[in-house]
Amino acid sequence: MINYRGVCNGCLLSLVASVCVGLGCNLVKQELTLAQSPVNKEAMPAAGYAYASLVRKTSVQSALVTKWKAKREQTPISEVRQLNSIEGPLSDTSDVLGINKVKNFIAQLSQPRTDVVSITDVKVNTTDKGIELILVTANSQKLQVSPKTKGNSYIVDIANAKLQLAGGESFRQAKLVAGITEVTVVNIGNNTLRLTIVGNQGAPQVELFDSDTEGLVFKVNTTTSLREATPTTTQQPTTTPEDNQEPIELVVTGTPDTRYQVPDATVGTRTNRRIQDIPQSIQVVPRQSWEDQGAVNTIDALRSVGVNQAFNSPTNGDVFTIRGFQTSNILRNGLKDYTAGAISGQTQLANIERLEVLRGPASVLYGQGNPGGTINFVTKQPLSEPYFAASMTFGSYSFYQPTLDISGPLNSDKTLLYRLNTSYISTESFIDFFYNQRCLIAPVLSWQISKNTKLTFESEFRDQQQYPRTGLPAFGTVLPNPNGEIPLSLNTLDEDARNNRRSILLGYNFEHRFSDNWSLVNAFHVRSIRYRTDSANSGSLRLDGRTLNRTQQNYIGAPGVDEEYALDNHVVGKFKTGSLQHELVAGFDLYRDISQFDQTMRAIGTIDVFNPVYGQPVGGIVSRINQKTKNDQLGFYVQDIITLTNNLNLVLGGRGDFVDNKVTNFLNTSPNQSQSDFAFSPRVGLIYKPIQPVSLYASYSQSFSQNVGTTFGGSLFQPSTGTQYEVGVKADFLSGRLSSTLALYQLTLSNVLTPDPNRPTTTFQIQTGEQRNRGIELNVTGEILPGWNVIASYAYTDGQVTKDERYIGNRLVNVPENSASLWTTYTFAKGSLQGLGFGLGLFYVGERQGDLINSFSVPSYLRLDAAVYYRLDRLRFVLNLKNLSDVRYFTPRTINLVYPEDPFIVEGTVSWEL
Repeated sequence: MINYRGVCNGCLLSLVASVCVGLGCNLVKQELTLAQSPVNKEAMPAAGYAYASLVRKTSVQSALVTKWKAKREQTPISEVRQLNSIEGPLSDTSDVLGINKVKNFIAQLSQPRTDVVSITDVKVNTTDKGIELILVTANSQKLQVSPKTKGNSYIVDIANAKLQLAGGESFRQAKLVAGITEVTVVNIGNNTLRLTIVGNQGAPQVELFDSDTEGLVFKVNTTTSLREATPTTTQQPTTTPEDNQEPIELVVTGTPDTRYQVPDATVGTRTNRRIQDIPQSIQVVPRQSWEDQGAVNTIDALRSVGVNQAFNSPTNGDVFTIRGFQTSNILRNGLKDYTAGAISGQTQLANIERLEVLRGPASVLYGQGNPGGTINFVTKQPLSEPYFAASMTFGSYSFYQPTLDISGPLNSDKTLLYRLNTSYISTESFIDFFYNQRCLIAPVLSWQISKNTKLTFESEFRDQQQYPRTGLPAFGTVLPNPNGEIPLSLNTLDEDARNNRRSILLGYNFEHRFSDNWSLVNAFHVRSIRYRTDSANSGSLRLDGRTLNRTQQNYIGAPGVDEEYALDNHVVGKFKTGSLQHELVAGFDLYRDISQFDQTMRAIGTIDVFNPVYGQPVGGIVSRINQKTKNDQLGFYVQDIITLTNNLNLVLGGRGDFVDNKVTNFLNTSPNQSQSDFAFSPRVGLIYKPIQPVSLYASYSQSFSQNVGTTFGGSLFQPSTGTQYEVGVKADFLSGRLSSTLALYQLTLSNVLTPDPNRPTTTFQIQTGEQRNRGIELNVTGEILPGWNVIASYAYTDGQVTKDERYIGNRLVNVPENSASLWTTYTFAKGSLQGLGFGLGLFYVGERQGDLINSFSVPSYLRLDAAVYYRLDRLRFVLNLKNLSDVRYFTPRTINLVYPEDPFIVEGTVSWEL
């Protein structure tokens, strides 16, 4: 190891300064002049004086670091010397370094360098003092390094280098250790690379080394107080970097990260926290992973982490099965967006940055919902540098999708930023008559009002014009039918059926930091949905095995309307009580959903599933519903993350919810209804770190959901309650590039509604049901080797009915006992195959029951996907092969509704990024 050393000798500084003036190096001239000027230590605060010393040393390194190597001393500088400790200029500098050597060095410095050095990998290792960052290259001695500090950032520009990682041209990791907010390495020009290390409270102290065997090495020291490097005349808070993990300044770049591992998530605590420090299983699916898979909807994106489709997603929106329970708990940047999944149709992914999957109950933070899990859609945010990306995808069944993503600043000081994402999807299907056309426009505007205050406005427009899709009977698909197999392309609806939906979302997010330890978040959005459906519902299959009963469903008059309002206010504070460190989150939220529709069901003729005849006349009205439903929820929550010791944290949380449901019927056939409930949801968790890369955790949590209605005797139903016990281990491998979570859990749903056994011919229900899921889950995400990314999961689920009047011991619907997934890619980083990559996906889902009676099951399947990539500078070509073996597989809902899924599909994408 050879260390770069700054030269503080007065004569040499004068000489270098004079030469730099001739070369036009004004910045170096200014800094060197400052280094020689007298310092009034009495007039300068201690922190500012230390910073000045650091700047002088750094600026000298900026001019000399590329060629000056200390050949007489092979050990790194252990500390930054203060000016008052440096002796005066020597009378004869040649006794130390030699004037001739200095002249030769300056002559070499003035010569232009044209060689472009490739950086093939970026490695980050933790040390006892901070981190060690390595730019891997075989030609580190040729690098032209120019470091500087700006605010909280240590920035190095390398004018003759280019980052060429496997699969992309950027590197980013956030919150590696206490005191370091973010590290980014990006290309900012054709032949310039920029490294940025952002500190919590000041620019970090960095030592620079040249290693012949590894590359260029940066040793970042976080053990000393970073406040000493911050020039200020005001009193600094008496906190340490470890007390302040939240970022003050972020370096935002337009180049996407090509790695699959995301170490942080917000869904588990409402704060941006390392997943390893949250006592619940959480997986983050980054955008790069689903782009590599060619995903066009959320189900495709989540398949790689073992989240299964609940039922036919293209028609009914985003509804998933997590830990054995069906869920449509959707968040958008931490705010409830439940109508987005179940009512407004499929979520388009063009404006989504990542998906955060929280497994198990989450009512302690977000109120009522299903117990299986919650999915947080984190949207793309504006960037501080100009960015442009466009893509075009073509595929089977007339599929095509153009996308556009543009961003950048709107003013010179970059306090006003924008981003605009647009997308259009048009596709047909292997199902007769089916088509789907979806449009998305999503503008975002952010305003950095001050250093501590930020306001973001966000909107989204969706339009879906779609032919509805319904399933087929189990007899003839997964069960034998005396007439043969029903064609999987059969559509039981008429050609003029439709399922059109349009939604508009408007919202804002306001963030303000009162101090380094206290901040406020206020967020709000409203989503308005208009939908119109005109289709036939499949009924039962008659005894002949070919005649299917149907009813016609449509909305008369105005289309259906659904309006959703979500508001959240919370504070985040850090403080100490004795030796205990606390991170407190406390707040309240309001949620309102108002839906109104006028729906009719009409008689329609049957259809022969083996010889369909369409266009049959529609008969009279069988039933009609014209009503308005309003759901209100007010919740107060508090969460405290207590640091008991350096490696032991306790998480305590509780929430009280007041929920109210009102139904107004505009027809005289049904009375108005009103029901109010209160529920308390606790959570307790413990995280223990025996060593830094490993976390052992245990947690207890609950959820609730309101059950609207009464028993035969008129008693109101109590809310259903989900209770989960979970233990697990989280571990990082390969210097933090690969992360894994192993979880063991038991999740029980109580107060489930079941049919009243004393009144079998009525629709009355009683509340005696209980369903329980036990399981083991393993998830692995990250980079095995440079260029080799992987997302893998395995789940064993024992889901069954534990209390019921009829179905005790039966398995739950659409819950496989075993499921596994693997998606992996490899991209060549150098050589003749540089830019070429391959992807492989294996998705296994075991046998599942088709109904709660367990009258039939759908078989297991193994789906194989593959992909080929090629990147040429800013152009990227992708070929995705989905269901390569053309396996037939199904998603069950009832014995009359089994959904066949897509056969073999080919898609090609061309994208360009600037």
